[in-house]
Amino acid sequence: MAPILTSNPSVTLNPEPLTPENFAPFGTAISSPLPRDLNVAPQPSSLPSHNPAPVLTNQNSALKYSPISPLLDRYTNACPSGKASEARMTMFCCFPRQLRTVTPGQQPNKEVFDVRILERHPFTNQTFIPIDLSSHSKVGDREDEPIYLVVVAPTRKGETATAKNEAGETVTIHDPPDLHNVKAFIAHGGQAVTYGVGTWHAPMVVLGRRRVDFVVVQFVNGVGDEDCQEAAFDEGIVVDLGHNGQHGRKEKGPKLWTAKL
Repeated sequence: MAPILTSNPSVTLNPEPLTPENFAPFGTAISSPLPRDLNVAPQPSSLPSHNPAPVLTNQNSALKYSPISPLLDRYTNACPSGKASEARMTMFCCFPRQLRTVTPGQQPNKEVFDVRILERHPFTNQTFIPIDLSSHSKVGDREDEPIYLVVVAPTRKGETATAKNEAGETVTIHDPPDLHNVKAFIAHGGQAVTYGVGTWHAPMVVLGRRRVDFVVVQFVNGVGDEDCQEAAFDEGIVVDLGHNGQHGRKEKGPKLWTAKL
């Protein structure tokens, strides 16, 4: 059980569409830079400029963009145990979350998600890549595309916070999350996300009706507190998903990604 912070603010978040620009302080937002209806490999010179620039590969049948997101291993000479890490690829099959319905006065019902826990990986970044989307969406139709919620918070570096563990004992959380500056983003099935090293984030929150399977890439060394640290909290941090939980489905998603190195 994650230690529960002894105090936390009341914060209501209005999620933004996930874009490389607004997610840059927390990691990398990744999506294809090409239109969905482009099905013949063009000459790179005919495309808008992009960093990294594409090159033709696979007998001129593919465009390669590299690098798009870093693979960062900060365990060496940094983690207390000194235990070496290894690259790990995992699958998380994430099912739609239960939302809470609220009726604000005379306004229509809206759905909210209550954020109750954040975690971070202090010595590695972590990339979530959705897969098996072919049965979920149609070309040009965003309404049926899987959607997930990305919730992140800055780290209060060098600071501490008090919390209670499962036994009711007071414990100290080092470099705790800055709960006054939590952010929420709506990501579509065509996007992957990399959480930066040490970035506090919620476990994956799938919205809508469909399960989303993610391949997750990170480094681990098998030492619990070095691989993952958690902070839980009471009521108060809420993501407002709008009238009947529209989940940002009408937002226009980004068409370009940029790598944060």
